[in-house]
Amino acid sequence: MPALASGPARLRPAEAAARVVMLALVAVLTLTATDDPRQLGWIVLLAIAAVPAFVAREHPFLAPAGRFAEVIGAGLAAGFIAHSADTVGRVSAGFGAEAVLPYLAVPLLTAALHRRSGEGSALLGAAAAAMAIGGLASGSLDEPGYLAAAGQWLVLGAIITYAAETMRQLLQPPEPTPQPYAEATRLLTQLRSVARSLPGATLDPGGISEHLLEELRAVAPGHRAAVLSASGGGRLVVLAQSGAERVDWETTLDADSAIADAWATQQPQVASRSQARTHSGSEASSLVVPLVAGVRTIGLVILETDANGAYPSGVVTAVTEVTGPAALRLEAALLFDDVRSLATNEERQRLAREIHDGVAQELVMVGYGIDNAQATLPEGAEETAEELRTLRGEVTRVITELRLSLFELRSEVDRNGGLAAAIAEYARTLGTSAGLRVHFTFDESTARLPAATEAELLRIAQEAITNARKHAGASNLWVTCTVDPPYAEIEVSDDGKGFADERPDGRYGLTIMAERAERIRGRLKITPRHPSGTTVAVVLGTPPRRDSVRESVSAPEGE
Repeated sequence: MPALASGPARLRPAEAAARVVMLALVAVLTLTATDDPRQLGWIVLLAIAAVPAFVAREHPFLAPAGRFAEVIGAGLAAGFIAHSADTVGRVSAGFGAEAVLPYLAVPLLTAALHRRSGEGSALLGAAAAAMAIGGLASGSLDEPGYLAAAGQWLVLGAIITYAAETMRQLLQPPEPTPQPYAEATRLLTQLRSVARSLPGATLDPGGISEHLLEELRAVAPGHRAAVLSASGGGRLVVLAQSGAERVDWETTLDADSAIADAWATQQPQVASRSQARTHSGSEASSLVVPLVAGVRTIGLVILETDANGAYPSGVVTAVTEVTGPAALRLEAALLFDDVRSLATNEERQRLAREIHDGVAQELVMVGYGIDNAQATLPEGAEETAEELRTLRGEVTRVITELRLSLFELRSEVDRNGGLAAAIAEYARTLGTSAGLRVHFTFDESTARLPAATEAELLRIAQEAITNARKHAGASNLWVTCTVDPPYAEIEVSDDGKGFADERPDGRYGLTIMAERAERIRGRLKITPRHPSGTTVAVVLGTPPRRDSVRESVSAPEGE
């Protein structure tokens, strides 16, 4: 047995020494009370019963069995040693019993230190029964001294059993409470080290989900598959999917579906119908496997094929063997996404506050100063007045730009409104400030993209709209938003002068958009628009099927 092999190496010297000292003590007391070397046979039996404590201290069966043997041996020995002491006449039966009963403290204290209060209660019961049997067999049960000694050591044993845990907690020094920021620094440092050591050094939920689907394709081939994760509000988001046609999966957790059952029970669910909202086939088998990390469901894997009975128990077992380790990887990626989003949003809000309370307020004061200077100019200073008006106009322009930058920093995707609504609000605000006529076209599914992905797409759209307002000199702006998770396409077009302007700040904005697109595994496309202007588009995933039912809105806006 492994425990037997590892027992001696893990032996605690203090625990072993306590048993040796106690065995020697009761041996001396027994010989003193009875003057009969034969009674030392009980001490030998106790030593044999103590062997598991030396060689199998952590064994789940032998260690408790040894402790029970010790208390039973001590209880039986008490009766016979008490009778022998009373027969010799050197001491009373009670003192004879007290010669061996101190050994009860050793197994009882060991059980208490191992936090086994139930075992301690059972040991006390076994000791009481053994004392009664030993006293009855030896004839010592009628002796008041024997009963007093037995009762005394049972009380002491109960104190040892039930007070040891309280004493241990009182004597244990309190653990220092970690400081929140120190603990956060430690955890984030560990996360950075782990992230760098991961294959591909990535913690991207979409990439991990696509890799999981590739693994499952070899285990359980099918026509459709997807990985879904929670997004808040009782809905799911599609992280990745595969198949000849894109599927409009059921993403609500309150529907009567295998998806909701798998999420609630944390058990794989096999169904004889599709888990898609729009499935035209007559036959389908679906397997929904929850991705469980610890006690929390962090996502679902859906496998489907157009045949009946495609997922027997053997296939389900093979799939769960693949999804088990993947759940931990996906949880790490989702947590990293949350931490990154929180940190990014907090930093954007901090920058917005600093700009508003610092530079923006100072520029306003500069504008007031120019106004005062204009009001106090003497007559005939027309040249100075014109320069001040020009300067005042420039300050007003800079303040307007700052306010729009603050609006951009504070803009976020509302979990109820969606990505299209956030882009429309930004385009409408900037279009109004620049005198642009803005045209919107939305084709947005009820399913949602992951929050981090929506945030990156919003920032790309904001940068494209800002570039068109600042550099294009356009009159019209067309914004198209198509979302069919995990596919999405955002397109911003203008009828301006195109890329004749080679200003460095514009090129820097294009670099930022490309980096954001790469971060979410998207593709940034910049093309000229005919007869004039530029089109900036970011595409995520592959296009959806053409027969999807969508609620689309197309309306011109602007001034």
